[in-house]
Amino acid sequence: MIKNKKIKFKKGGFTLIEMLVAMAIFSTVMGIITGIFITGIRQQKMALDSQVVLDQTSYALEYMGRALRFAKKQLAGDPVCLSQPGLNVETTHGGSGLKFINHLQGDDCQEFFLENKQIKYWRQSDLNSPLPLTSVKLEVISLKFDLAGEWETDNLQPRITIFSEIKSAASSQSQKIKIQTSISQRNLDVP
Repeated sequence: MIKNKKIKFKKGGFTLIEMLVAMAIFSTVMGIITGIFITGIRQQKMALDSQVVLDQTSYALEYMGRALRFAKKQLAGDPVCLSQPGLNVETTHGGSGLKFINHLQGDDCQEFFLENKQIKYWRQSDLNSPLPLTSVKLEVISLKFDLAGEWETDNLQPRITIFSEIKSAASSQSQKIKIQTSISQRNLDVP
C-alpha cells in the first residue's frame, strides 16, 4: 500500500549569484551615500572655521579701528610716546606694528603689533606684558600698516590702511583670508 510518491520541490528561492549581485548594489549605494555625507560634514566644518576666523578678525579690527580713530598727534610738551613731535602715528616692528597716543584712554601711549602669529596690544599705562587681541584659534600670517598723512605738516588727513592675512590654526585645510581696511582719524589734522 505504499505508493511511490514523488516529492516536488518548489523553485521560489534566490540563487547565490542573485544574492551577491543584490549585496554589491546595496554596498555601492551605501558607499555613495556615506561619501556624500562625509563631504557635507567636511564642507560644514570648513564653513564654520571660516566664520570663526571672520568673527574674531572683525573683533580685532573693530577694536584697533576704535582706538586709532581717536589717536592724537604728539605735541612738543607731551610725554614721549612717538619718535618725534608732530607725528600722529608711527609704524614699528618693520611695518607690522603701529604706535599712537589714544585720546580716549587718557592720552595713553599704545601699540598694536604682530608677535607669535597673534595681534598683540600694548599700553604704556599697564606694566603688564602685551595682551593678545586674537585668540590662539587664529594664525595671523601677516599684518602691515600703511600710513598717509602721519605728519602735521603734510596737509593730509591721517589715514591708516591695515593689511592682514589670517587663517584658522585648528585646521590645516583652512583657506587664508586676506582683509584690508582703512581708518581715518576723527580729529581733523588739516589747516
